[in-house]
Amino acid sequence: MKEALDILMFITVCAVLLTGFPVAFTLAGTALIFGMLGLVFGVFDPTTFFGAMPQRIFGVMTNEVLIAVPLFVFMGVMLERSKVAEELLENMGRLFGTLRGGLGISVSVVGMLLAASTGIVGATVVTMGLLSLPTMLRNGYDPKLACGSICAAGTLGQIIPPSIVLVLLGDVVSNAYQETQLSMGNFSPQTVSVGDLFAGALLPGLMLVGFYVTYQLVKALIDPASSPALPYDERRREMSQGQIVSQVMHALIPPVVLIVAVLGSILAGIASPTEAAGVGAVGALMLAGLRLDEKHGWSIYLSGLCLVALLVLTGYADLRVMRDEIPTDDLLLIGLAILLTLGIAYGMIVSLMRVWRANVLRDVMQGTTQVSAMVFTILIGAALFSLVFRGLGGEEMVHEFLTGMPGGQWGAIVIVMIVMFIMGFFLDFIEITFVVVPIVAPVLFTFGVDPVWLGVLIAMNLQTSFLTPPFGFALFYLRGVAPPEIQTMQIYRGVVPFVLIQIVALFILSVFPELATWFPTVVFG
Repeated sequence: MKEALDILMFITVCAVLLTGFPVAFTLAGTALIFGMLGLVFGVFDPTTFFGAMPQRIFGVMTNEVLIAVPLFVFMGVMLERSKVAEELLENMGRLFGTLRGGLGISVSVVGMLLAASTGIVGATVVTMGLLSLPTMLRNGYDPKLACGSICAAGTLGQIIPPSIVLVLLGDVVSNAYQETQLSMGNFSPQTVSVGDLFAGALLPGLMLVGFYVTYQLVKALIDPASSPALPYDERRREMSQGQIVSQVMHALIPPVVLIVAVLGSILAGIASPTEAAGVGAVGALMLAGLRLDEKHGWSIYLSGLCLVALLVLTGYADLRVMRDEIPTDDLLLIGLAILLTLGIAYGMIVSLMRVWRANVLRDVMQGTTQVSAMVFTILIGAALFSLVFRGLGGEEMVHEFLTGMPGGQWGAIVIVMIVMFIMGFFLDFIEITFVVVPIVAPVLFTFGVDPVWLGVLIAMNLQTSFLTPPFGFALFYLRGVAPPEIQTMQIYRGVVPFVLIQIVALFILSVFPELATWFPTVVFG
């Protein structure tokens, strides 16, 4: 009876989600219904499992890692509203446009930069769909190739850090890994941090970008008519080569500096992912303030320099004030840190006033609140679902199924990856992260699977959930902003080569785990 209720509960969740009912309430409501059914049939103890729910919610509220979610969302929404993406797309198009396939390459490069600076798939796809798609179609690009390029580049925010997916996955994988080690008798378990996943996902993400660009070049070579170059004289009339390079640098340097500040502070061990998310939010705010009034940008530049200097100072000096004895050198450095903090505060106040007067701040705060509330409400619903699933014996059923697969570790991993890939056709990455990963990850860890490699493998697999028809969100985002002459089937057919590319990348990552494990070892030892 337990197994039947577990399987039926999972099928019910998938069926209700396909009707469009809100995810969080679907998970929680289904869990409550099947928990009551289990109580009626005498196979579920509500006191033990429902009683653990308040502790789960309190654990979410006090989890410092998850503070990074609203901060990274704020960073992404602020950069999207400050027109950074528009400027990057416009200037990269000018830079690569004279190459055959150049517009497609520029879309992939900009997608990579936006992924590393915003990490929000919807905003990236919509922005590139509004700006790049009409230009690509006007210059004779194959509509399928143009749509596929934009959708695929937009989903890079799922795998290239700082990614909200990696933040959520890092928390789930870390909990599952520690739980598995404790169950195996290791009472001083190793930990896996979000920073480990960030470092592990960097090389696979760049590899995926390289595959996208290579496909654009090969496609242009094999089928020149599908991706023609922009007429050079059209660009020449607009501006000189020197002006183009100057404009590209103007668009490129600020987001790159922000990326280096966020990722660099994590990889250098100066800041945790949560602290780096705070740096990113402050940097995005200042960049938005600079874009709104570049003629009076000295205060923002000064504040940005103070932010970078404070990061460096934090990494090399002891700035703690709660000490019995503070050496004179440390006192001087603490005073310098206070001055740098005041400089940052001044720039933030100026930026806040500018984005407030431009009516940008309200939209950013609303967008951040909506996305963050959605994520955390789903997390609570998924926690209740997980408790009922375990209470009905689902964890033991999954463990027996995976450990009984032929091929041992590799057989279990292949089955899990296939199941996640198929579920990505219908479910969002958040549902899969919160519902499926906590169930299957502990079983895989008992085989000795590296947690960082598994986390990156899952993240790359979940990336396909945005691209796979019929419910890929990137496809819906692009369909909403695409010109009327673009047919839905052209979008679906356009993403197929990029889905195949991701499957190839997933296979390569599976065969060569060092792609995910080497860099974290180098950075964090």
